Amino acid sequence: MNKKELIDALAEKSGLTQKAAGSLLDALSAKIAEELKEGGELVLPGIGKFSVLSKEARIGRNPRTGEEVQIPARTVPKFAAAKALKDALL
Repeated sequence: MNKKELIDALAEKSGLTQKAAGSLLDALSAKIAEELKEGGELVLPGIGKFSVLSKEARIGRNPRTGEEVQIPARTVPKFAAAKALKDALL
């Protein structure tokens, strides 16, 4: 499912216009990014939890040359699915 299909589905399920559903989806995406950028976490009950994971700097290896490469420390987003979502897939 791509963004357009998701907007169409949200509009149909909620009774919103496609423009309003698109704005809602954009606002949700922006809020998740904003919260993670501040180092917080965002929990959507029944769906899951978005959080931030800090990865340490490490030494990797270039697969072509075998040369060691320094990989810098970074912060990445993490998503953990809620039990309700996992159970819905069974």
